Amino acid sequence: MGSQVHGTQHFDQAKRAEIKFSDAAMATVQEMITRYPAGKQKSALLPVLHIAQAEFGGWLSPETMDYVASVLHIKPIEVFEVASFYSMYNLKPVGKCTFEVCQTSSCWLNGAEDIVRYIEKKLNIKVGETTKDGMFTLKVAECLGSCGTAPMLQCGASFHENLTFEKVDNLIEKYKNENRLKSYTDLDYQNTL
Repeated sequence: MGSQVHGTQHFDQAKRAEIKFSDAAMATVQEMITRYPAGKQKSALLPVLHIAQAEFGGWLSPETMDYVASVLHIKPIEVFEVASFYSMYNLKPVGKCTFEVCQTSSCWLNGAEDIVRYIEKKLNIKVGETTKDGMFTLKVAECLGSCGTAPMLQCGASFHENLTFEKVDNLIEKYKNENRLKSYTDLDYQNTL
């Protein structure tokens, strides 16, 4: 895989050699692949990328994407095209907790912009940045499908709705205390109103 696939990201062959799913993750990946007809293993790409992101530090390095391509027997560019299209995949290191604040109509009309500004001030970061301690990253996202409970944000698999500044303070404190990577593969997702 070269620079034509990953733009300015450097590809490190030595790092690539070290990347391997845990036995449990590989078992899950193999089970996912069996859900699709022979030769159509690329159909498992989205959930496999979620597993890879959770396994390898919350983001998809060029080496990780190359590894996923080898597991699914597809071209690395096919993985990069998908990973770079969806906002739920991170192509650079992020914090343990990524706050994705919905910014579409319902959320915007109900104060999402104020929530974003509040989080920026509270964490001393801007959208797209990560706190110095590596705990939080702030992103904005297009519709997260919770228009009736706007404004809202997603962190890992958990939706946090009807946000207020107080709720944001509680979330920050809760996630700081947990001090662990939150991912889309979490089974402890919650929908907090």
